[in-house]
Amino acid sequence: MKTHIAAVLATTLALSGLAYAKGDMTLKPVELEELTVGLGDSGFGVSQQKYELETGKAYSLTVKSTGKKECAWQSPGLFQNIFLRKVEAGGMEIKAIHLTELEFEEEGEAEMFFVPVKPGNYAWYCKGMEERGMKGEFIVK
Repeated sequence: MKTHIAAVLATTLALSGLAYAKGDMTLKPVELEELTVGLGDSGFGVSQQKYELETGKAYSLTVKSTGKKECAWQSPGLFQNIFLRKVEAGGMEIKAIHLTELEFEEEGEAEMFFVPVKPGNYAWYCKGMEERGMKGEFIVK
């Protein structure tokens, strides 16, 4: 009887149009290619502009600054649509339920551990420096 109820429930959910996460959150986080901001002679270069992610999959992303330019690194759309596990910076772990920005006033790095929960295209940028090329995008499927 329980098997029948589970099958009916699974079929109902499948037909309802609800999206299912593709990832397995019990696995070790996928390490994304490191993002470095402040590259080049001008200090406005970035190492990576596009990241492709999947909902329900755990990721870690290291964001580094060369210190050539101050950078208030933001991605409001992504930050609103992830489960944030923690941020590691300066020899400590920061556990919070929400992130607004990573602010680099000088050379440094921070590593975010997170799980995307909603598909979409989410911009990231160093606030006020988007037009100079300090921007990119997260594509979450």
